Amino acid sequence: MLQQQPKTWVVRLVACSCVSLAAKMTKTEFSLIDFQGDGGFIFDAQTIERMEYLILGALKWRMRSITPFSFISFFISFFNLKDPPLRQALKARAVELILKAQMDTRLMELRPSIIAASALLSASHQLLPLQFPCFRKAISSCSYVNKENMLQCCNWMQEMEKEGEQSESVDEIMASSSNTAVNVLDQHFSCWESEIAADATKTDMKRPRINDYPDNHSVHFSQLQHC
Repeated sequence: MLQQQPKTWVVRLVACSCVSLAAKMTKTEFSLIDFQGDGGFIFDAQTIERMEYLILGALKWRMRSITPFSFISFFISFFNLKDPPLRQALKARAVELILKAQMDTRLMELRPSIIAASALLSASHQLLPLQFPCFRKAISSCSYVNKENMLQCCNWMQEMEKEGEQSESVDEIMASSSNTAVNVLDQHFSCWESEIAADATKTDMKRPRINDYPDNHSVHFSQLQHC
């Protein structure tokens, strides 16, 4: 039985359609000839469009992965911050919280927009505690935000921060445990032994050696021994 040869034109059509979809996501004007190349199969616009619909159907029309980072700029616009460095610090802290929280399975139940809003609220609670009530009220006024889920997620992030601080304190205690009384005495005893060894070495260096004397001195020394 002969094996069915793969249809190279189908692979090329799928590749061209994927590139076309990607170009439509970033550009408004483009030419199909630009990314079909010179040699091989050349597909018309209708053929590529039909393949695009097949690809979109397989992807369930999910053309981009929505993450919490996509909503940070949107929600931070609710904050009345006129200081650019402070605004940037708030965004940076929110990004850190999102990265730390990505391993928490509880957040998988929430929408990315809720996670972004909660991260900004947690960051504002840490950096700008006096303005936190105003920020919470501003974000809660957004009609796209589920207030209950947002506050719950914010509490989870604060719990993770406390757990992180506790683990860091435990690491510090373990690191400082090397300075116990026994270890300090051991270190002191080692230093004392090193000092004794160094003094002994200095004494040996100062002591005159018989072999270093000239021959005449060695003769007199031998004569004294016989006397």
